Amino acid sequence: MIQAIPKKVTFDEFVAWYPEKSEHHYELHNGVIVEMPKATGQHSELGGFLSFEIGLQCRSHQLPYFIPKECLVKPFRDESGYEPDIIVLDRQSVANEPRWLKESVITIGSSIPLIVEIISTNWRDDYFTKARDYEEMGIPEYWIVDYLGLGGRQFIGNPKQPTFSVYQLIDGEYQVSQFRGDRPIHSQAFPNFNLTAEQIFQFGLEQS
Repeated sequence: MIQAIPKKVTFDEFVAWYPEKSEHHYELHNGVIVEMPKATGQHSELGGFLSFEIGLQCRSHQLPYFIPKECLVKPFRDESGYEPDIIVLDRQSVANEPRWLKESVITIGSSIPLIVEIISTNWRDDYFTKARDYEEMGIPEYWIVDYLGLGGRQFIGNPKQPTFSVYQLIDGEYQVSQFRGDRPIHSQAFPNFNLTAEQIFQFGLEQS
């Protein structure tokens, strides 16, 4: 269950408040500090697998990208801040980020070639709120990895089923492509990323 700390704060107040070396992770949603749910084993395994595969793409193709251990993303709205499951940063663009060196905060969408959220019980945040904010920031690609088929039917269909959604920014708006079964994932950020949705979801669940 997500725990909220019911006091309205700004993003700067949230960053100043964020406890060092905390075993918990927090986000700022509409001015309210929210303690994020502890990741399940499947969630953690899948996140680690995807991070590894994306990292391989960066290294194999000599891309100037890296995946930070921790990072806060600040949307244009001052009352929100997110800690994505996976974020890929452009090393050259990050040099222009005013808050990166001291706070690990990203404020410029062009610094982020790819951002990834793995769905849990708070799926509405990922499909509604974060998709809107990431689009407004101009983040070119956003993956929603719904490996348990938890999202709303308007997003993943009826009946619900595990779905890998790729949001790509085209003319300032996200357009979504969905992948299930043995259909290979198509990514503009990583065009050689040729795993299928089934391969990704089976890895995340194979030890369950």
